[in-house]
Amino acid sequence: MTICTQNKVNYFGEIKKRRIQLSDIEQIATDCWQAISKHFRDTALDEFVVMPNHIHGILIFVGNADLRSKPLYCPQGQTDRSKMYLSKIIHGFKSSVTRIARKQWNNYSFGWQKSFYDHVIRNDADLHRVRTYIRNNPLNWESDRDNQINWKGRNADLRSLRRYR
Repeated sequence: MTICTQNKVNYFGEIKKRRIQLSDIEQIATDCWQAISKHFRDTALDEFVVMPNHIHGILIFVGNADLRSKPLYCPQGQTDRSKMYLSKIIHGFKSSVTRIARKQWNNYSFGWQKSFYDHVIRNDADLHRVRTYIRNNPLNWESDRDNQINWKGRNADLRSLRRYR
């Protein structure tokens, strides 16, 4: 999944010479990410990276028969409980980071984009591809569509977000 900051502001730091120089808010995001599996016992954490204005992470759902037995694709009119569970996790993560950042660092401008981008990993090859993408994301920041330097025109951020769908 990918979660972007509001207006893709670089709250988490910057990348110089292909190395991330992170802010205090980044540590809050990392700590809250690591706490997910403590608050949601049916999850395991996998690859994770904080970029200047977004995070990428892989969550694995484990041990919950209700989640595993539900298909990821549901016929029209049915509810996909796994997506609701993921939304609940993301909501908790985002609200915790925001609350702590505002309280600890008096950064009341910090915020998140309304939604998030998710991708269901269905096999080992896809898992390897996504892990590699996450690990290499800081190295590719100069050409990243989420890097504000690369935005061209008013609709640039909308075009950059479409690649996740």
